[in-house]
Amino acid sequence: MYESGENYLETILRLREKNGTVRSIDIAHELNFSKPSVSRAIGILKEDGFFVVGTRGDIELTKEGLEKAESVYERHKLLTAFLQKAAGVGRKAAEEDACRMEHIISEEVFLGIKRFMSEQSL
Repeated sequence: MYESGENYLETILRLREKNGTVRSIDIAHELNFSKPSVSRAIGILKEDGFFVVGTRGDIELTKEGLEKAESVYERHKLLTAFLQKAAGVGRKAAEEDACRMEHIISEEVFLGIKRFMSEQSL
């Protein structure tokens, strides 16, 4: 999956947690994208089986979509915390870089950071 698809799924998850329901207009506002751009991406992700759209336009993640969204969001949160702790940077800078890193980091390195952060919490 491409970075943009992961960003959409993560955004849907975060908006659902925040608002309870998600529509494509909510995604457009959150990401500051045009409605046509969001509609195109939504169509592709829907075809790939990551979510379904209800009769009222509500977007519901499928099991596969939820798993992928949660995985990306977990990486985002962990990398943000790691960068704040290890690099001593503020939340904004850490979040911006974590957002880019979460899509390219290998599973091995991610698990290593996760282990490191777990040990730091002891």
